[in-house]
Amino acid sequence: MSEPLVVSHGQGPRGAYVVHELTDASVGFTFGGRPAIAKLRPGDRLYTQTKDCFGGAVASIDDLPSQVCQFPYLNPVTGPFHIIGAQPGDTLAVHLVSLHPSVPYGWSSTFPHFGALTSTAQTATLQPPLEERVWRYAIDLHAQTVRYSARTSDVKIDLPLEPMLGTVGVAPAAGEVRMSIVPDRYGGNLDTPLLRAGSTLYLGVNEPGAMLSLGDGHARQGDGEVSGVAVEVAMDVVLAVDLIPGVYTPTPRLETDAALMSIGLGRPLEDAFRVAQHDLVEQIAAVTGLDLLDALQLVAQAGETRVGNVVDANYSMVARIAKRYLDGACSYAGVHAGLRSSRPVL
Repeated sequence: MSEPLVVSHGQGPRGAYVVHELTDASVGFTFGGRPAIAKLRPGDRLYTQTKDCFGGAVASIDDLPSQVCQFPYLNPVTGPFHIIGAQPGDTLAVHLVSLHPSVPYGWSSTFPHFGALTSTAQTATLQPPLEERVWRYAIDLHAQTVRYSARTSDVKIDLPLEPMLGTVGVAPAAGEVRMSIVPDRYGGNLDTPLLRAGSTLYLGVNEPGAMLSLGDGHARQGDGEVSGVAVEVAMDVVLAVDLIPGVYTPTPRLETDAALMSIGLGRPLEDAFRVAQHDLVEQIAAVTGLDLLDALQLVAQAGETRVGNVVDANYSMVARIAKRYLDGACSYAGVHAGLRSSRPVL
């Protein structure tokens, strides 16, 4: 653990807090394979920052990512944070208390061989690749808007500011090291707009300490992240963590005040869909006591599905069901409700 990176660690009126100062040494590009930069206890609130997916290298519309960024050093994540007491077989709960863009602008782009609508190594075609182009989005924190500005005309459209984190995860199992742009059962580059303030992410712990990392702030993102890039922005983050010992979560799950969700990851897209639906059915059966087929029938008639990304090494799908259909049932004995009461203490 590198103590100088923690500038404050103490007790506030609602519990313990850790303030972490972002430095180059506290940023990595993998899940697994890195020592912890700080330690957190279950119940702690963490104040930290994340860099944008370009690591700050894109500073104008003339900065093409292929020229100013170096592969594989994309999608930096802050961490990892060692969670005291976390052991394989446990579940880590990460509640996003608040997300605020650190700067009043964000960046997006198209890439020649990345995205849902261009030729890639996985979907090879003889058509020419897309032009590489960068867009600058002005962020108005007072108006809570993100301004789209067309590059080849005067069209400008104000879109709602909807901050989210694209990437949150823990170390994979068995000492495996994965690039931060890849999502899988350990979390990672999930790229779902549902990972926003007020939501709790549940991740199965695979290694001692869990080794939590986070990054890839988005001012907003459409379903599917179709161009391969959202409105990328550095982010100020407040989160709270808790530990659920002896209970393993097989694929990432989300909970909000209104819904329970399961995130499926894989390729092709229908497999990601099936993983999400399968886990949601099992989750609903567990929290309601319904038989598996009764739970399937409820999900089949009341469930909703959102696409996270269709551009990464694995695709992501989110299956969800409103809590109003579950007669007060909740996951993990109410951990989300407890973390939901977390507030900034500084």
